[in-house]
Amino acid sequence: MSQIQPVISETYRQLQQSLHENPNYGVASLGFAPLVQKLIAQFKVKSLSDYGAGKQHLRKALEAAGVAVDYRPYDPAFPDYGGPVSADLVCCIDVLEHIEPEFLANVLDDLAAITTHRGLYSIHTGPATKHLADGRNAHLIQKPSSWWLPQLCERFEIDYLQGTSGGFFVLVSPRKGLVGV
Repeated sequence: MSQIQPVISETYRQLQQSLHENPNYGVASLGFAPLVQKLIAQFKVKSLSDYGAGKQHLRKALEAAGVAVDYRPYDPAFPDYGGPVSADLVCCIDVLEHIEPEFLANVLDDLAAITTHRGLYSIHTGPATKHLADGRNAHLIQKPSSWWLPQLCERFEIDYLQGTSGGFFVLVSPRKGLVGV
């Protein structure tokens, strides 16, 4: 699937590429790998789209656990991965708070377009411990769940919501009539 609307500026893409050189950046998916593994089994998931895949830690964790799934990475900081594609399960783990605010609607629309069955999205609501090279906190959007939920509900059915230390995650499904928006 090719994107029609931009999801990142070139300047920010370069800042993200630089930040990804830090081996401790982009590791949140490792903590969610056991949950993803359970969802794969529960929903008989054959394909997984990792939106904001970074260094593909989720793929590595699933492989280490012996989970076989058609893994489809997407991350604008890693153009070699190609564009976002739909899958049985779309994971967007510790990504949305990193999005430039002016592109958030486009990213959420992207997710709505590729989430055909289920989505697992985790969102941190406070500041990150890491900073961009320009001095900004790595979490560009630091908003509570009450700010995020209306935007998610515009595009998805919230099947499950769980608070976490520092944020929350949701399990979503497409809203009727919005599949492939």
